[in-house]
Amino acid sequence: MLNRPSKRYEALAEEIEASIRAGTLRPGDRLPSVRQTAASRGVHPSTVFQAYYRLEARGLVRAHARSGYYVAAATPPAELDRASEPDGDSIEVDVGERVFAILKATMRRDVVPLGSAFPSPLLFPLARLARTMAATVQKLDPRASVDHLQQGNADLRRQIALRYLADGMHVDADDLVVTNGAMEALHLSLAAVTRPGDAVVVESPTFYAALQALEQRGLRAIEVATHPREGIELGALAEALERQRPAACWLMTNFQNPLGGLMPEAKKRELVALLARHDTPLIEDDVYAELHFDPRRPLPAKAYDEHGLVLHCSSFSKCLAPGYRIGWVAPGRWRQAVARLKLSTTLTASTPAETALAAYLEHGGYDRHLRKLRQQLASQQQAMLAAIARHFPAATRATRPDGGYFLWLELPPGIDAMDLHRRALALSISVAPGPIFSSRAEFSHHLRLNYGHPWDARFEEAMAALGRLAATIRAA
Repeated sequence: MLNRPSKRYEALAEEIEASIRAGTLRPGDRLPSVRQTAASRGVHPSTVFQAYYRLEARGLVRAHARSGYYVAAATPPAELDRASEPDGDSIEVDVGERVFAILKATMRRDVVPLGSAFPSPLLFPLARLARTMAATVQKLDPRASVDHLQQGNADLRRQIALRYLADGMHVDADDLVVTNGAMEALHLSLAAVTRPGDAVVVESPTFYAALQALEQRGLRAIEVATHPREGIELGALAEALERQRPAACWLMTNFQNPLGGLMPEAKKRELVALLARHDTPLIEDDVYAELHFDPRRPLPAKAYDEHGLVLHCSSFSKCLAPGYRIGWVAPGRWRQAVARLKLSTTLTASTPAETALAAYLEHGGYDRHLRKLRQQLASQQQAMLAAIARHFPAATRATRPDGGYFLWLELPPGIDAMDLHRRALALSISVAPGPIFSSRAEFSHHLRLNYGHPWDARFEEAMAALGRLAATIRAA
C-alpha cells in the first residue's frame, strides 16, 4: 500500500497531476501563479515552487520565462505503479552470458546508447578535474602510495565523511574504505557477509550487476516484490526473511536501477528495523542519491542503522568522475573484514585519483556542478517521456523517477523486449531488455531506457524508430 504524501508540496503536486490526468487541466493551460496558489492554499511560496518543480521534473508542466507554468503539450505515458510478483523462492543465478551478449552492443560509439548503464561523460567537469589532478600529482608525496593502504586516502575519507555530516549523519572517516568504484565496494561487502551457497535477497527487477555478483560467488537469489515508486515491499521481505533465512539483502533504496524508485524515509526506517530483528545485513547500493530532482538529497537506509548492519556503498562515478573509478563503503560492523579483503585483493585504489578528488571536494564547486547536472537530467527525463508519448504504443506505461537517469517501461503484451532489442540494434540503437534484470529472465515486455545523455535530434529519431519497431512487433 502506498504511503500518503508526507509533505505539503508533494500533496499539491499530486493534486495538480490528478487534474491533468483527468483532463481538467489540458495541454497549454496556464497554472495559477505561485503567488495566487500560495495565497489560496495558505502555504509559503517555496512550497508551491517545489510542487511546480516536481511536476516539471515529471514532464507534466513546463516553465515559460516571465510567463509562468503551463501544462505540457504532450502528456507523458501513464505511470507504471504496480509492484512485481516474483514467487519468492531462491534460485541459482545464471545470467552472465545473457547479460554480456547484450551489454557488448552498448560499447560501440555509433550506437545510440539508450541501453547504457552510464550517463554521458559530457555532463561532468572533466577538464577542471584534470587540472586539479595535474596540480595535485606534482605535489604528491612519493610515500603516499603506501601511506593509505587498506582504507584509502585520509583526506578523501574526511571529505566523504563531511558529505554524510551535511545530511545529518555521523560516519567516522576511519570507518570508511575507499574502493575501485562502487562495484568493488559491493563485491567486498558481499564477500564479507556471505559464503558460497548462501541466499541473498534482491529486488524484482534488480540491477543485473547484482545478479552477476551473486553468480560469481556461487550465491542464490531471492527476488522479492518491488514497487516502482517506493521500492521493495516490506511484507514480502518479512516473509522471505522468515521462510528463506537469507544471509544478506542487496538493495537500492534511492532511485533503484532499473525502476528508479525512491523508498520513503519512514519505509527505510522500517526496513532497517525489520532487518535488525533478523540480524540480517543490508548491502545498500547508493550510487544515484546525488542525482535527486527534489530540493533535498534523500537519506540512505544507513541513516537509521543503530547496529552496524548496513554496509553503505557509493561512488563518484555517476555524479562527478566516471573514469576515476573511486568509490567507498561504510561497512559498519564489517569494517575490518572489508578492509582486509580489500588489502588481499586489489590492495588500494588509484592514489592520484583519490588525491585529485579530495582536493576538488575541499576547494568547492561540487555542489554547483551537481545542481546543474540535476537540472539537465530532469530536463532530459521530460524529453524522453514526451518522446514515449509521441512515438510508443498508447498502452505503454513508464516510471517517473524523482532522480537518477533511468526509465522503466512496460510495453503492451505481445511486444517481446528481446526481439525489440535485436531489431533496434540492427538500426544502431541499444536498449536494455527486461529479462536481464531477473534471475528467471522475467519482464519479457519491459525495457530500461537511459535519459542520461543530452537530448538532440539523434535521440528523438531513435525513440521514434523504437516506437515504430514496437508497433510492428505488436502487429505481427
